[in-house]
Amino acid sequence: MTHHFSRRTFLRGLGVTMALPWLESRNVWGDETTAAREPGSSAPVRLAVLFAGNGFHSKEWWAEGTGSEMRLGKVLAPLENFRERMLFIRGLQNAEALKGNIHSSQTGNLLSGAPLAAGGEIRSGTSIDQLVAQRYGHSTKVPSLVLGCEKSNPSVHKNYSMIYSSHISWSSPTTPTPLELYPALAFDRLFKDDVQQGDQSVLDAVLADAQDFRRKISRADQQKLDEYLDSVREVEQRIDQAGKRGEFQGWRPTLDAPNIPRPADGIPQDIAEHMKLMCDILVLGFQTDTTRVCTLKLNNDHSSLRFPHLNVDYMIHHLLSHSDTEDWLKVNQFFLEQLAYVARKLDAIQEGERTALDNSMILFCSSMLTGGHDATNLPTVLLGGAGGQLEGGRVIDYREKSNRQMCGLYLSMLDKCGIQANQFGDATERMPEV
Repeated sequence: MTHHFSRRTFLRGLGVTMALPWLESRNVWGDETTAAREPGSSAPVRLAVLFAGNGFHSKEWWAEGTGSEMRLGKVLAPLENFRERMLFIRGLQNAEALKGNIHSSQTGNLLSGAPLAAGGEIRSGTSIDQLVAQRYGHSTKVPSLVLGCEKSNPSVHKNYSMIYSSHISWSSPTTPTPLELYPALAFDRLFKDDVQQGDQSVLDAVLADAQDFRRKISRADQQKLDEYLDSVREVEQRIDQAGKRGEFQGWRPTLDAPNIPRPADGIPQDIAEHMKLMCDILVLGFQTDTTRVCTLKLNNDHSSLRFPHLNVDYMIHHLLSHSDTEDWLKVNQFFLEQLAYVARKLDAIQEGERTALDNSMILFCSSMLTGGHDATNLPTVLLGGAGGQLEGGRVIDYREKSNRQMCGLYLSMLDKCGIQANQFGDATERMPEV
């Protein structure tokens, strides 16, 4: 039998890669390791995406300088205390969003860079948050939490479904990830079901691949493979029992149970209260390690939210976005205050030598720079340290560079999540500066 394989072969499953041992009937070599390992002492990297629709004040979305000397435009004023933890990125674009040049066609693929179907059909692409959740979601009770503060709009606008304006997270090209608008139900999802963290074993994850591989090797190697898998199972079970006995000294969540009461049923009438509750739930999900991926859509693109608590009650969000008024600036700052609130709460959670903010990567974005539908210079801020992999206190300008796809940023972010991809959306090059 002649085989042409790489010198290392792996069994693969969702979120699991397990090296194979040396086999006589295969010209391959594997590591003498098992995929079942003790939990590490380092906290995991969490990914959060916060989205604000309709862009920002055209003259006040800017940052200059470095570190503690960085100067911020008025929109970014709420992030003053996080300048050294912030990466301000200018000049990124989503090429597919330029085709329709309306709200829905610029939003439905913001996190995927995929072409959008028109004519009322719904087809986008799997978003970066769900790609991370699909790879690592088996490690937590909730693979990803997708929250929203404004109801989905099912209508069609200028030949594009407004579902695109209402959803930035997509589990597959035809499936927007279900959006939780009710704080109480989001809270219940974190704490009220019986699914246990890491309840899928390593071997269960690779079982289908192992069965397929077994049919292609000699009988002697089948016995060797079975012995190998049995040894992995034994180690896995010992680790599981040790974990139940509390014998591990590695990283542990800072909370075993929620430290806030369950929110009241329904949707709060006060948008400020609604957003704060959703931010609290995001932080709580990370703090309890119930989830490591959370997407929070603060409003829809083409939003109808009103802001009486800001004394801005005569115009909806979408109409405000078409003029650079003081009221529009107040609304912008209110949205940035949500990001600052999340950052403050995460930074107050100590995880060894770092804080939860140091161990998180928060993307704050919109599908256009201003209400004038400019998608050639997407507003983009990264906050946090991604477990020591992300250097803050910087401004990066891509306006004069050829490699300026938003999806290039996503490739770099995937690297920091431990996911190596050759392509994402329309990008094949990473952004080494990030």
